[in-house]
Amino acid sequence: MKIKEVVYALEQFAPLPLQEDFDNAGLQVGLTETEVSGALLCLDVTEKVIDEAISLGCNLVVSHHPLVFRPLKRITGANYVQRCVIKAIKHDIVIVSMHTNLDNALNGVNFKIAEKMGLDDIRLMAEKNVGDVMAGSGVIGDFKEPMAAETFISMLKKVFDVKCVRANELLRRNIRRVAICGGAGAFLLGEAVKNGADAFVTGEMHYHDFFDHEQEIQICVIGHYESEQYTKEIFKSIIEERCPGVMCYMTNVNTNPINYL
Repeated sequence: MKIKEVVYALEQFAPLPLQEDFDNAGLQVGLTETEVSGALLCLDVTEKVIDEAISLGCNLVVSHHPLVFRPLKRITGANYVQRCVIKAIKHDIVIVSMHTNLDNALNGVNFKIAEKMGLDDIRLMAEKNVGDVMAGSGVIGDFKEPMAAETFISMLKKVFDVKCVRANELLRRNIRRVAICGGAGAFLLGEAVKNGADAFVTGEMHYHDFFDHEQEIQICVIGHYESEQYTKEIFKSIIEERCPGVMCYMTNVNTNPINYL
């Protein structure tokens, strides 16, 4: 099977027109006519990830965050992005990224987060049509059994391996309905309130976003990497279902640049 067939399968699941205007999802580096020897799946592309692909004999790296997000004016090895591009080309490795198109897709990133939480009746929160494709920013779902805010936060820490959760004051009612936006999701907080969510979970928010929501909604910020770490599982299921025989590996490299000390 050629690399372009794997790329096609990924883009059928999360079409590139679903990405936001600021994004740069899709093919990043390389030629796709080559037969695929294996796919390494990751959240971020770093030099250690490229080295891992080389050691595994993979000539395809599939990431969530685009390696090339801003235009490159030169490639001299001055930063990790340039060094990754050089190393990938030198070793005939193709890099493909599925970013906000996968965020916005049905059964995409936010659906996976909701699944990990154990939510039911998961649906798109801010729906939109792109062509004939239904998509949307964020999801919302419900627990069969509501839980106290303290219990909810403890669950988040366990499920997402989070050392701390940034939150506003603890809600004094139980949490049943939860709104979710992986990554930087502050723009959906108002939508979460409008949809009657008891809690809003995202990866990062600014200081002032926490104000003026006391006892309205439980805000829980778990970290950008932590919120999207299971995206690799989506890639794996797509490739294994639609490209049988292609070896898939989920990276063992923790690419989170943030440490909690």
